[in-house]
Amino acid sequence: MRIEVHRTGGFAGIERRAEVDTEGRPDADVWQALAERALAPLHPAAPVPSTGHRGVPDGFSYVITVDGRTVRCADPHLTDAQRELITRVLKEGA
Repeated sequence: MRIEVHRTGGFAGIERRAEVDTEGRPDADVWQALAERALAPLHPAAPVPSTGHRGVPDGFSYVITVDGRTVRCADPHLTDAQRELITRVLKEGA
């Protein structure tokens, strides 16, 4: 499984990209479970707010892509799973 994170925004506007390939990793099942939770909709029956994935001024926006499936999100509206996945990928990814 290939997990990619693209972060934009912030006060300085510096973009950051990182990815992790879980193939062959002993913790691949942990990554897969976290990625599935991060891509899950918050409330499937709830309408999408008109602001979409926008966050706050000078906040970060993210694009998370897992094997071709993509979700867009932004601070402070991240789920716990999204926040954890983003942190892990940006820390461990290349």
